Amino acid sequence: MTLPPPMLFHTLSDGPDRVAPFSHAVSVGPWAFITGQMPCDPVDNSLPLPEGVAAQTHAVMANLKLVLAGIGCDLSMVAMARVFLTEFQRDYEAMNAVYASYWAPGRLPARTCIGTTGLAKGALVEIDLLVYRPEGIAATS
Repeated sequence: MTLPPPMLFHTLSDGPDRVAPFSHAVSVGPWAFITGQMPCDPVDNSLPLPEGVAAQTHAVMANLKLVLAGIGCDLSMVAMARVFLTEFQRDYEAMNAVYASYWAPGRLPARTCIGTTGLAKGALVEIDLLVYRPEGIAATS
């Protein structure tokens, strides 16, 4: 019987201020699962959120980039994204315009976008990621 690879739980001291009890990321073999990030200030999540879904999407992406950097990754390694919107019909196009600006042309990850009734902190958008980490990238915790 082959044992599965160990899971590494990444709670980053310099990662975004967490809004709930979770690890910023969990790695299993070459895969890293990045917890959904909020549009909160990365140092103090008690500060007000940015106004509007475009500004909030930029803030979410900045927080995701912090987590990715903390585990030795970047956006080019993202295989899948899930986007959650509380005002789907109203905010879908504006969120897409910002979201698309973070990826190289022709290198968009697979994605699911979901309308939801609410998010932590009253956010309009949250995004989580699935990342493929090629062999040779050291895991950190």
